[in-house]
Amino acid sequence: MQTKRLFLVLATLPLTTFAMAQTDSTAVKNDSVAWSQEIEGVTVKAQRQFIKQEIDRIGYDVQHDEDAKTENVLDMLRKVPMVTIDGEDNILVKGSSNFKIYKNGHLDPSMTKNAKEILKAMPASSVKRIEVISDPGAREDAEGVGAVLNIVMMDGRMMDGVTGSLTATHSSLKSTGIGTYLATQLGKAILSVNYGYNSMTKKSTANNNYLERTFVESGNTLRAITNGKNPGYIHHASIDASYDIDTLNLLSASFGGYFYKVDVQGNASQTMFDTKGSQLYHFDSRYWLPSYNHHSWNGRLDYEHKTRRKGEQFTLSYMLALTRQHSQQEDNYTNMQGTPFNYTGFLLNTRERFTENTFQADYVRPLWKGHKLEVGAKYIDRRNSSDNRQDFYQSPQIPSSTTAFEHTMQIAAAYADYMYHVGRWSARAGLRYEYSYMSGHYPDAKGTDFDKHLNDWVPQASVKYQMDARQSLKLGYTTSITRPGITYLNPAVLNSPSRVDYGNPHLECSTNQTFSLTYLYVGQRLTLQFVPQYHICNNALGSVVHAQDDIRYGTYDNIIRYRRLQIEAYAQWKPLDGTTIVANLNYRHDIQENPKMNLKLTCDPMNYYAYLSQKLPWKLLATAYIFGQLGHSQTDIYAYTRSWNRYAFTLQRSFLGDDRLTVRLTANSPFHKTQHYKTRTVQGDIIGWGDNISSPNGRFFKLTLSYRFGKLKASVKKTDTTIENSDVVGGITKN
Repeated sequence: MQTKRLFLVLATLPLTTFAMAQTDSTAVKNDSVAWSQEIEGVTVKAQRQFIKQEIDRIGYDVQHDEDAKTENVLDMLRKVPMVTIDGEDNILVKGSSNFKIYKNGHLDPSMTKNAKEILKAMPASSVKRIEVISDPGAREDAEGVGAVLNIVMMDGRMMDGVTGSLTATHSSLKSTGIGTYLATQLGKAILSVNYGYNSMTKKSTANNNYLERTFVESGNTLRAITNGKNPGYIHHASIDASYDIDTLNLLSASFGGYFYKVDVQGNASQTMFDTKGSQLYHFDSRYWLPSYNHHSWNGRLDYEHKTRRKGEQFTLSYMLALTRQHSQQEDNYTNMQGTPFNYTGFLLNTRERFTENTFQADYVRPLWKGHKLEVGAKYIDRRNSSDNRQDFYQSPQIPSSTTAFEHTMQIAAAYADYMYHVGRWSARAGLRYEYSYMSGHYPDAKGTDFDKHLNDWVPQASVKYQMDARQSLKLGYTTSITRPGITYLNPAVLNSPSRVDYGNPHLECSTNQTFSLTYLYVGQRLTLQFVPQYHICNNALGSVVHAQDDIRYGTYDNIIRYRRLQIEAYAQWKPLDGTTIVANLNYRHDIQENPKMNLKLTCDPMNYYAYLSQKLPWKLLATAYIFGQLGHSQTDIYAYTRSWNRYAFTLQRSFLGDDRLTVRLTANSPFHKTQHYKTRTVQGDIIGWGDNISSPNGRFFKLTLSYRFGKLKASVKKTDTTIENSDVVGGITKN
């Protein structure tokens, strides 16, 4: 009778009551705990919650999600609060593409620059947790973004032999992918290796584009049709190692990156009509990139020294990041009728290089109970260079166009971050000062060299109150800086019959401010998060487009003033054992203005993701997804993207001991062969519409096999602090 009475009492108490009873009441920070306790033959269980919140971040427990056995990391991101993914697999964090990706707490430049391809190839089974650092402290925040994605790899305390996972996929679009994660321990050293490969076939990259532009001044209309395929492949790899010198000193190192090569090819036709619908000119074209490759690598070395005082440590870090890109684009024109140009094609040769050296020192000092201070300094030497040459066929009147440009940025910074945690209250406040020196140089003397000195202060603050064991409330304020990359800065003029594009070497940094309030409820079967936010920027980087003689000219400037009211909502409900329902919503009221051109655009989009998972007999797991966008979202000050949606169904089963082998079948949008993504340009010198028809986002079927071996009980140790650079947009690969 006592056993039954005890069981009833335990079953009615909140899940986190037991976790709090075993910890000091002043150290409550975990919002989700899973436990299973057997008492005199009676087993007491509670549903595992995947969400955990701290003062500056919210985490999703990937390791204990059944789908992690066969899905890739990009698939898992759809379930993470504050993360949404658009119709072309572009990742948005807090509704913005301006974010950076860390791995195990430090910046991964390669993953950040090519996120969707690398995360598609990375098996989720090698990841322990995905965190959204929603309110970065002064240390991270100074480098410029309002949010960070932190991919935490598997970890543990002991290792015996080699452990890891192997994943292979093949789809009806004939694309193939493989991924592997291996870890082992050799004495005091721990080593892990991660490798992935994805192929891109003609069938999996087929796309059709329809475009109509009306030039406001002349009233003439350009109609273009493009059919393209981009077969190729991508490799990504990383090696992480750590060595315990002794109990107080740790040395860690990593090296990784990616390489891809793509055979871009396609056909197009363009026709210009006058206001009465009569043809003014027409031509067909064939384009391809006979030589296109891109590779990006980064290496890092960290030394950490801990003192006898608990929590006190000193860290020295160095990081080298390299990106190299070379492309040759060739266009040939045929069936030319009345064209206003006399060349029959062109060859564009582009080389871009990015090199960055970063040195950083961090010191953490606990002051007294519940109080901690972190200070540090950082120096970045960032060098961009580009060489462009464009040759026109059968047109001696148009000489070859060449441009060489070098851009250097040197940043020196210092910061202080203060953290407080006593009882139910947690707080964090920090300030960072940055001095930046920018210079531009034209080796061919075709432009005027320049330099510029900048000073920036970057404050941030947040406070959290743990209302009870299940509920918390957090108020946050962040400031971030965005710097232009080489793509935005490169002044090279790229010509085609209907458009001219060039960068702006005189761009400046932009400053962004965010105010947010976060409510989180974590119960045994229900988790809710609600996050209203307000974003402000008065000098954001944006496109500047104008038309002349029915040709579109495009560049960039610090010209955009935007205001954004945003609401993030997340819900996870487990109404029955074996049933999970997840909804992830992001609503935005966006206002963009270009005061100089008297332009204003307001949109109210909502990105959504809904997921239903159900365990079935015979160890089967069935899932259904639907995700997309309601309403219009801004592409820039001139245009917006219309609503879209996608859906998928999966069925999986695990085999062998400990479910080591998992087989998964996926049906993506089985009732729609293709997907349409429509844009509409509503203001400026040019108005019109576009329609992209994508095969890879339409109907396909995929088989995934995943096998785990060994006991994954350890991973490479990481220093508690290291280097993160996250301030650049419009680099060699745009975010």
